[in-house]
Parts: sequence; structure tokens; C-alpha cells
Amino acid sequence: MMRSFRPAKGFTLVEVLVTVVIFSVGLLGLAGLQATGIKLNHSSLIRSQATLLAYDIVDSMRANRSNVANYALAQSDSKPTSPTTQAQRDIVVWLDNLNSFLPSGDGAVTVNGNRVTVQVWWDELRSGSVSTTPRLTVVSEI
Repeated sequence: MMRSFRPAKGFTLVEVLVTVVIFSVGLLGLAGLQATGIKLNHSSLIRSQATLLAYDIVDSMRANRSNVANYALAQSDSKPTSPTTQAQRDIVVWLDNLNSFLPSGDGAVTVNGNRVTVQVWWDELRSGSVSTTPRLTVVSEI
């Protein structure tokens, strides 16, 4: 008795497994790209917020030109507990906004004549530690 062999039709199990592996590697790469994109997008959002906040205090100083020297603030300074002047109220609002919109946000203002330097720090990686160098520095003329 002779057997006749017919050619196989369709996919074999090996072909299906190779396809699943290739498809899985592609999806993992796509997931990695998506995670990196989200991380960079969040970093961009925080940097934009910091820029807006830095220019906010500069605009407050321009509105109160006669008391620009009162806006000087070091990074480690605490905010005034009972603000009595417009400059102190502006500093309190600004420091509160830095702390609200930036992770571990802090800032400093240096006044040198009509030149103002605003520095902003925040925790980029949300690790709980803020770097010693400012993440954003804005120099402006008042």
C-alpha cells in the first residue's frame, strides 16, 4: 500500500510563534517610545510653568518699580509670615505658586540696579532632592 503525501496548507506552528515573537518585540519598542514621550512631555510642561512663574515675578517687579530692591530673595529664605508691603505680598504669592506648580519648587531673586536675575529650582526626577544649580535662570531689565 502506497501512501501519497499532500503538501501542507496553511501556517505551521513555528511560523505562528515566530510571528508572535516579532510582533511582541515591536509592541515593546512602541511602548518604550510612548513612555519616553510622556516623560519628556511632562518635563516640558514643568519647564514652561517655571518660565511663566519666573516672568510673573519680573512683571510684579515692573509694576512696583519704586520698591524693586525689596524683592531680593535667596533660595533658602523663607517667605514673610505677615507681609506688609506689596513686594512681600508678591514674594509670598510667587513662592506659593512655585511650590504648587513645580515639584519641590523654590526660587531666588537678585537685584542689581535695574537688572534682575530670577533663578528657579525644582526636582526634575521627583526624587525628593533638588539640584544645587538652578534649572532655570531669567535675566531681565526692569
